[in-house]
Amino acid sequence: MEIREVLVDVVLTIILVVSTLTLVWRVWQDLTMAVATTLMMLSLGGLFLSLNYKIQQLDASVIARERTMRVNLEEISRTMEQKYDNTVQHIDATVNDITRRMYR
Repeated sequence: MEIREVLVDVVLTIILVVSTLTLVWRVWQDLTMAVATTLMMLSLGGLFLSLNYKIQQLDASVIARERTMRVNLEEISRTMEQKYDNTVQHIDATVNDITRRMYR
């Protein structure tokens, strides 16, 4: 994960904490309440960051599985095509053999 992707989330979390601290400080002017609310908003911001990281990991995992499935399907397709070609060749050889026997 690149820093540019997380930078927006970190900045928004900092803004959330600072605005909460300012709001609580102006309204109640109680240091304990301001610190508790700030910690609560900081943990909420951390939760958002954690969820964002987990969602990105799940997205990468889904993309990797999809790529693996696509490769497996292509391999199965090639194998089935080879089996089909072998069967058609065998049937053609059998039909040609039977045709030669009928004209003798």
